[in-house]
Amino acid sequence: MNLKTIIKTMLLSIAIIIIGHVKTTAQTSSCCAISSTQAFAALGNDPSFGNAHLPPIPFHYESDKGKMITYKTSDGKTASAYEVKIEKASDKYLIVVHEFWGLNDYIKREAVSLHDELNDVNIIALDLYDGKVGTVADSAMKLMKALTDDRAKAIINGALAYAGKKAKIQTIGWCMGGSWSLQASLLAAKQLKGCVMYYGMPEKNVDKLKTLNAPVLGIFANKDKYINTDLVNQFEKDMKTAGKQLTLKRYDADHGFANPSNPKYEKTMADEAHGIAVAFIKTNFK
Repeated sequence: MNLKTIIKTMLLSIAIIIIGHVKTTAQTSSCCAISSTQAFAALGNDPSFGNAHLPPIPFHYESDKGKMITYKTSDGKTASAYEVKIEKASDKYLIVVHEFWGLNDYIKREAVSLHDELNDVNIIALDLYDGKVGTVADSAMKLMKALTDDRAKAIINGALAYAGKKAKIQTIGWCMGGSWSLQASLLAAKQLKGCVMYYGMPEKNVDKLKTLNAPVLGIFANKDKYINTDLVNQFEKDMKTAGKQLTLKRYDADHGFANPSNPKYEKTMADEAHGIAVAFIKTNFK
């Protein structure tokens, strides 16, 4: 074998090794890519994310309009939720998903408020933490990190089954719940009528977005360092690529601006966003 042949053989071998490595790396990246909800949960490892969430202002709420319910989940367990049911029969259901604090009294009050404004819609406020509530950032971050995609999906699917196959579904959520509001909408499939997500991690898989069966209202904060403008801009592009309807509302505020328990609460902007969300839900239930 002459020198030229030897060099060609060596170059070919190196090329094969490099191509094989690239393919392996791509496959590994694909199989190990984390979901959008896991990406949000990973923020629980960032101390600055916890520091950005000051403890909720203490608040106690009770109402005879709502009650806790229990239902079966597909993983062989049960889940609980706060239900506000209208007196007359209705096939309209709004799934409410709490922030990373959990199903606290603020969310229960919001569920009753939405019930009063929407008039003919049943409300199911999920409990993704199975009875636990974070009162300080450290405890809430631990709960958020401990929540698995499988368990959250089992809780959501259980709530959808509780509402029934003929139910018309819409979803709304804030922060971590904003991410899961979008995921719940994907799970609702053809029953979906609309989705509202406040500053939650968008779904980045365009193929998944293509399966959405209703419009999405995304409410985001321009000063949010975590669900930042780059992420929102990409979400807008991805929804357009998927051929799905997205209405974006951006406010010159920080993450959690719509939560009255958050010291960064911006009442004027929160009230405007709430009005837009309620109008969006009403329109999509017509």
